[in-house]
Amino acid sequence: MNVGFIGLGRMGRPMAINLARADVDLVVFDSNPDASAGLLGLGAKVASSVADLAGTADVVFTSLPGPAQVEAVILGSGGILEHARPGLVLFDLSTSSASLAQRIDEAFRARGCAMLDAPVSGGPAGATSGELSLWVGGDREVYDRHEDLLRIIGKSPRHVGDIGMGSVTKLTNNLLGYMIMQSLAEAFSMACKAGMDPLDLWEALKPGLVGRRSPLDMLVAQFLPGKYEPPAFVLDGARKDVVLANDLAKELGVPLHIGALTLAEMNEALVKGYGKQDSRAFLKVQLERAGVTVAVDQERVDRAVRKFGQA
Repeated sequence: MNVGFIGLGRMGRPMAINLARADVDLVVFDSNPDASAGLLGLGAKVASSVADLAGTADVVFTSLPGPAQVEAVILGSGGILEHARPGLVLFDLSTSSASLAQRIDEAFRARGCAMLDAPVSGGPAGATSGELSLWVGGDREVYDRHEDLLRIIGKSPRHVGDIGMGSVTKLTNNLLGYMIMQSLAEAFSMACKAGMDPLDLWEALKPGLVGRRSPLDMLVAQFLPGKYEPPAFVLDGARKDVVLANDLAKELGVPLHIGALTLAEMNEALVKGYGKQDSRAFLKVQLERAGVTVAVDQERVDRAVRKFGQA
């Protein structure tokens, strides 16, 4: 199997090195010729252009800065699609656009090729160690045939659905991370303004519910199955705590954008009559606004919980 790798930046180069060290028949290309330094010594070949690489490869990986570069390298003049042989499989490892992945997939299918969006998570350290997570959207049969190859890049590849769903998963992951950090910054700024030492606060919070559990764990009992009754703790009581926290922030002169938004969502949930349901019932307000229903079969939820060993 001839494997091509395009894009030898901070993420792409260590991934390509791991493929070369695994004795994959590898050809690489980057617009910066210096980026391929060291790969020749590992047995990789260096292509003179994208066209040169695409014309001989059976599988191509791309690791590019963003959607503009992905579109240019794959669909542009002299790009992968223009020179691909029927049967070529492309895994785009870039953090890119779901709609672009769908457009590329359509164009590839028309040429007898396959494209899967496969963004990675774990940063340069994970790319170097081979411990990246890969979220792959696209044809399941194509994914299954190449899973061993994907495991050279990252030990945790996962097929997440149709084309574009890899990008949706990656963007959701990153958005959640930064939203959670912003929430933490708000909460810490309030407590520190009140006189808490930040490390004392961190150590105090670690044994509590928020410190002991991933935020994703908090979605298992109510949010995922869409069951908010009987309540573990009623929304009325949770709202009281959020009111008190917002009041404290006002006394201290600390702005709480996310804190105020959370209280507003809880108030709207109370108007809708959710006050005696579980405290997480205010999350339904956003789902209703988006026109989305979350009600996963309990058996599926239980299987997922067991798989990850969650208590």
